Amino acid sequence: MAEVLVYVDHVDGAVRKPTLELLTLARRVGEPVAVALGNGAGDTAAALAEHGAVKVLTHEATEYADYLVVPKVDALQAAVEAVSPSAVLVPSSAEGKEIAARLALRLGSGIITDAVDLEAGDEGPVATQSVFAAAFTTKSRVSKGTPVITVKPNSAAVEPAPAAGAVEALSVTFSAAATGTKVTSRTPRESTGRPELTEAAIVVSGGRGVNGAENFAIIEALADSLGAAVGASRAAVDAGWYPHTNQVGQTGKSVSPQLYIASGISGAIQHRAGMQTSKTIVAINKDAEAPIFELVDYGVVGDLFDVVPQLTEEVKSRKG
Repeated sequence: MAEVLVYVDHVDGAVRKPTLELLTLARRVGEPVAVALGNGAGDTAAALAEHGAVKVLTHEATEYADYLVVPKVDALQAAVEAVSPSAVLVPSSAEGKEIAARLALRLGSGIITDAVDLEAGDEGPVATQSVFAAAFTTKSRVSKGTPVITVKPNSAAVEPAPAAGAVEALSVTFSAAATGTKVTSRTPRESTGRPELTEAAIVVSGGRGVNGAENFAIIEALADSLGAAVGASRAAVDAGWYPHTNQVGQTGKSVSPQLYIASGISGAIQHRAGMQTSKTIVAINKDAEAPIFELVDYGVVGDLFDVVPQLTEEVKSRKG
């Protein structure tokens, strides 16, 4: 069975959930070989083996932290040359898509971004994408070179499947471009205690109908009762009610949670493009004709200032 490279997204050895999802998808099309880079790379082996990695290629060097993405591209290129995989899978983060694009260019290969599913095909992996602002679902495959595919978080359930997880050192020679852009400082993001927006299983978003920054406390209360992330529409962000880092939509972040709750959001195509692949969608809006109701699984026609607090209390009472 052909090997599939999986780029490992980790923080000092702690593997992030999207990588474990990639391992689940990789097992459908081949034998997963994980590539872990940077500080703590060796500490990722146990978690990766538990989720199906037959081999873990590791390389630790200060370049991965001191410079931008080129050192990681150098390492993945070295891994491709060492393994000759049938595909390379990368998480669909902003950094992941840049790494994937640079790698595909170096390999002279085709690339598929923001896949939401993956299956084996007679001529290589077949990826499912939600395209044209989520108006269409397509299936495609790379027809030239080694397929490089980025996959959106929450596209697959994490499924443990213990494997050997043999750790091997990866030999990497950094290119001249690797040190071209140096990271001069880092400022840790202030933690809210909530899940990362793009990785959360549940997202609660507020829009124009929230009618003010101070009213986002209602949205946050519901999110906290569900252990969810908080999102916002472009209208709410442009009004200065919530940070741009929480914007969901075509010009913000794309999310694909198990449950998406849209409160006071009309459902403009810009917003729908960023959340339409959510597994279950619930909308709360006092306008029964709002476009958001065209794509929801469950809709509540009512004032969010009445509905959301009641929903929050109901969630708390059931959990209690």
